[in-house]
Amino acid sequence: MLKKSSALIMALTIMLVLAACGGNNAVQNNNQATEKPAQTENTQKEKPAQKTTITYWTDDRHDQEYLKELITEFNASNSDNIEVELTVLSENFNQSVDIAFSGNQAPDLLRIKSANTGVFVKKGYLEPIDNYLTDEMKTKFDSLIIDEVNRFGGKLYSLPNTGLTLRLVYNQELFDKAGITAPPATMQELVDAAKKITEVGKSEGIYGFALNYKNPKGAFDRSIREILSLSGYQGLGYDLKTGKFDFAPYAEVVEYFKQMWADGSILPGAESLDIDPLRAQFAAGKIGMYMSFSTEPGVYQDQFPTDINWGGTLAPTINGEIKGKSEIVSAGTWFGISASSKHKEAAWKFMEYMYADDVMTTYHEKGFGIAVVPSISEKAKQPDIKGMEGFLVGQHDAMWPATPSITPEGANYGDVFFKYMLSGGDLNGLVKDLNQRYNDALDKAVEKGEAAITPLADFDPSKL
Repeated sequence: MLKKSSALIMALTIMLVLAACGGNNAVQNNNQATEKPAQTENTQKEKPAQKTTITYWTDDRHDQEYLKELITEFNASNSDNIEVELTVLSENFNQSVDIAFSGNQAPDLLRIKSANTGVFVKKGYLEPIDNYLTDEMKTKFDSLIIDEVNRFGGKLYSLPNTGLTLRLVYNQELFDKAGITAPPATMQELVDAAKKITEVGKSEGIYGFALNYKNPKGAFDRSIREILSLSGYQGLGYDLKTGKFDFAPYAEVVEYFKQMWADGSILPGAESLDIDPLRAQFAAGKIGMYMSFSTEPGVYQDQFPTDINWGGTLAPTINGEIKGKSEIVSAGTWFGISASSKHKEAAWKFMEYMYADDVMTTYHEKGFGIAVVPSISEKAKQPDIKGMEGFLVGQHDAMWPATPSITPEGANYGDVFFKYMLSGGDLNGLVKDLNQRYNDALDKAVEKGEAAITPLADFDPSKL
């Protein structure tokens, strides 16, 4: 696993990257993508009389314009009379998928990511794709297939395309106004910078920091995750050395977030903020800093164009010392076929179309994600998008070993720590409770064969 990760990073550092994306609680059914484009008379004659309509659900918004173009082209050009309908959801994607499957309304294709692929496999949502792969595709992707990321129980469910880096996003103009000469390198410097920006900007509705706290886990997974991984800890509370969950390092970072809240340095209303409204506020110059994925340059190019002077940089570590690598996330997965689909062959044909070299190359060059497939990254050009330079893969970026995907009894760590931010409490007691519940769930998952634990006693995050 580590060897594969290292090999991939070597490939990644040869190229460079990046991207854009989004989140929004609103469901947007992009009917434009389903409009049937003009077809030539000859093509129409070659197609079956009966149209096969397949549905694709995604929670990505950053690439939807390009995706619409591709779907329009596919709908017009495929000889099987397959028509793809696109639906873009966001913050509540997993919940929406659960509801769809329970109501027999599941889409034919789903956008899957490292964080939810294992969960969807366990729930029986995904169809193995081993039998669909051509020899050419097996050769193209073989070196990138990772257990517990693409393959579960010996069956393949996804293929890689791109990954995302995580960064601190900052407004340079507000830094200048507050007399901040460099992005914060420690968590205390982050707290101090947020306070300074708020002090000089509050009268104009400007605050030092914000996150999309409407979904606390989502907010922390795009912020604390990077802080911890750069500080030498796995970013989701899992201790790779022991093979157990330990939220003590996580709690240490949460204390700083709590301090920003107590200082009044966080944008008012952030507790009900989604990521897109946050981005709109940042684009308007109202937020000094936040943390997010390498999707942001594309977002500010297409969704929320802005003239402010902004950039992306490595997040601070707990004490200023870099002991690990910033995790490249969502690398390894893209499309998944629904196990309940009545049109699996048609779904695979669209999936195969999306994995063509020209599509994947353009996807990278437009900055939607970091190409992780060597045959693509070797020939693709670097994206030319404002702000992209801060998100490019460098010496402090790497893929980490997979984390067991489990669901504990009770509240998740995001909700627990966010409640502590707002109301305080016994932090050590909260950590103990989280450790107990998460490890109990892990033990049960292992007993059922739903998770595999391989403690890495010699794991060194600085050598990823």
